[in-house]
Amino acid sequence: MSGFALRFYRDEIGPGYGSLALPADVRTIYARNGSVRVDGTTVTEDEAWFGDGPVTLEGAGATLWRCEFASAAAEPVLLPDGRSVMLLESPLTTLPPEGGLMMRCDSVAFPPGGCAYTHTHKGPGIRCLREGTIRIDSDGQSHHYGPGEPWFEAGPIPVFAQADAARDSRFIRVSILPRALEGKSSITYVLPEDRDKPKSQTYRGYFDRFIDG
Repeated sequence: MSGFALRFYRDEIGPGYGSLALPADVRTIYARNGSVRVDGTTVTEDEAWFGDGPVTLEGAGATLWRCEFASAAAEPVLLPDGRSVMLLESPLTTLPPEGGLMMRCDSVAFPPGGCAYTHTHKGPGIRCLREGTIRIDSDGQSHHYGPGEPWFEAGPIPVFAQADAARDSRFIRVSILPRALEGKSSITYVLPEDRDKPKSQTYRGYFDRFIDG
């Protein structure tokens, strides 16, 4: 599989906007705050929805984080009247090669001072910080992120994550993984001495859904 990208958007849905249509695509819609009806299903704050067909959105006030697994050649999908901003687009060059794909949406939380020891994943994904701050060290570079800021991890490139020292931190994550990992962790720790250490991060899973094709 080649020629695909992950795109991450922020959508603002306010009162009086009526129904808003999105064309078919493989996507996650996560309610950052407020609530939205997605084809008649209500998605409230800190919940996520998955679909791969055309959808209609209705809301009285919500901020949505939308992540789409799309053809890299396709135009970005924006809501009208400036209600969407594409925050990040990342070509996918490290997709799992065999056995079919799935989209996973989950969240990763850290207590104050928590970290994720140097690790890799079985597939690429976009993360977006919901609360706190976090530093991501990877490929010889270090970047700091605050709430609402997304970043991309390719999967096989080792990453070390250091969370805020003074408060809880949590990010939302959308990954493209092998179907064989349904319900299973995608993480591999790089350094042998880290594998048996107590881990400070905790996880909440929203869904694992297979991608057709």
